[in-house]
Amino acid sequence: MTDTPSAVRGHGLRRDIDLLEALASDEAQRAGGLGVVRLAQLVGREKSQISRALKALAAEGIVERDPDTLEYRLGWRLFSLVARTSESRLVRVAEPVMHALSADLEETSHLCVLSDREVLTLLSVSGHSFRVHGWEGRGVPAWRLSAGRVLLADATPDELYVRFGTASEMPVPELWALIQEARRRGYAQVSEEFEEGLVGVSAPVRDFRGRVVAALNISAPASRLGGRLDEAGRTTARAAARVSVLLGWAPRAAPPGRNMPV
Repeated sequence: MTDTPSAVRGHGLRRDIDLLEALASDEAQRAGGLGVVRLAQLVGREKSQISRALKALAAEGIVERDPDTLEYRLGWRLFSLVARTSESRLVRVAEPVMHALSADLEETSHLCVLSDREVLTLLSVSGHSFRVHGWEGRGVPAWRLSAGRVLLADATPDELYVRFGTASEMPVPELWALIQEARRRGYAQVSEEFEEGLVGVSAPVRDFRGRVVAALNISAPASRLGGRLDEAGRTTARAAARVSVLLGWAPRAAPPGRNMPV
């Protein structure tokens, strides 16, 4: 019995997915790409088949070939498709985790992202079955918040100078030190630095590449949360890790220790 045309197309799609998974592997990420020979070894197919498939994928922008090394890597179009859906997916997968986090700590949680020099709140929820509005859509200078220190975790000192220059209220070396402290802990915390009487903790949410794309934050009056900031930080970090896994992050692939809501 011969395969139907739809079955043949299905086999071809499966083989293309195998190639894309190989190009997304730790080995490919470390090397910056893989050649046809190595890809053939990884997926168990003939080099000529691999070469034809890669040319077709490259023509559509799904993969791209380095003109110097001739090795292949994941392409611009694939990342563009992911980027278009990542924010809505981020909110969708984070919300139930945030409800559980808020119920656990009995405080409001926030989902934050970085927008140029500011932290923007995408979603706020309480431990109850309703959203808490007020911070959503509002931007606050990143250096003032624990969320900002988490969201800037992947930045280098040079990138911080480019982003903030000398206009920041906080000198870049001081901001860099706070970012490094947050990375070592796994979460950032502030105590009445943003606003008198207000404390907060934030932890990083990572995407499938291991990059920090958002922060989970808990903010509350110091009278309620001030005495348990470390506990809240660890709890928030565990919740952020759950969201990261739902976004495709593999903990073993996280970048080595080298992120409103305050």
